[in-house]
Amino acid sequence: MKTFGIVLIVVGLIMLFVPSLNFTTSEKVIDAGPIQVTADKKNEIGWPTYAGGIVAAAGVILLVASKKR
Repeated sequence: MKTFGIVLIVVGLIMLFVPSLNFTTSEKVIDAGPIQVTADKKNEIGWPTYAGGIVAAAGVILLVASKKR
């Protein structure tokens, strides 16, 4: 329980300072025998800033609750 609380705190802090993740994927556009055409597509996964605060607060609550036991 203590480890999971620490992980939530770290993830929450990362979410506070990094508002989104960007990555690129390759997709086949045309596949006609030996000829293949691919296109790079940029993707973004975003979350609101307050979500990081909620996750970090949940981690603190778990950490405090595990110390009381």
